[in-house]
Amino acid sequence: MPRNCRIAPSLLSADFARLGEEVRDVVAAGADFVHLDVMDNHYVPNLTVGPLVCAAIRPYATVPIDVHLMVKPVDRLVPEFANAGASLISFHPEASEHVDRTIDLIHDSGCKAGLVFNPATPLDWLMHTLDKLDLVLVMSVNPGFGGQSFIAHALQKLESARKLIDSAIERTGREILLEVDGGIKVDNIRSAADAGADTFVAGSAIFGKPDYAATIAAMRAALAESQA
Repeated sequence: MPRNCRIAPSLLSADFARLGEEVRDVVAAGADFVHLDVMDNHYVPNLTVGPLVCAAIRPYATVPIDVHLMVKPVDRLVPEFANAGASLISFHPEASEHVDRTIDLIHDSGCKAGLVFNPATPLDWLMHTLDKLDLVLVMSVNPGFGGQSFIAHALQKLESARKLIDSAIERTGREILLEVDGGIKVDNIRSAADAGADTFVAGSAIFGKPDYAATIAAMRAALAESQA
């Protein structure tokens, strides 16, 4: 495994009646991050959770909480999620009036900042933001719902993003993660790693199985074979 790869189970597929327990169990099973999908029924056609839920799960999460904001507008919620215990906050450039300002707001709030690219969103935004980002998230489904199938074109976007990120790391010396989210399973995680991803969001592939630890271990075994 040539890169330090991270598994980030998405709580969108967890049992919400037992959310704290689910967080504790998936962390014990080997999760590196806990991924929290925040949807507003405005930017995306679904409604999920807010800062109160993030604060409620914080005591159960001994790993960073990776918050993905699928909301518009963005800025009002950034400090609230930071105060609720988020470690990383990612947002969609289309949802912010001033992308650079939002990145600064995330950093000023004490969190790492990420920019999210939908399947049809070009990577052009990175030309103006990459040196300030801590994470780039490539969506391999259209955001809004869990359990969707992986969009193969995302592999090309991951390859392009990887080249830009490697150049930025060489230029700045900063750590910048390349995350992929959508339809990630044991049987395709290696393809995503070969394309350049180092952080993998998986929802139903983990929470839909009875043994979280066995699934995460199988993902790590597949990643160990990656030639990226």
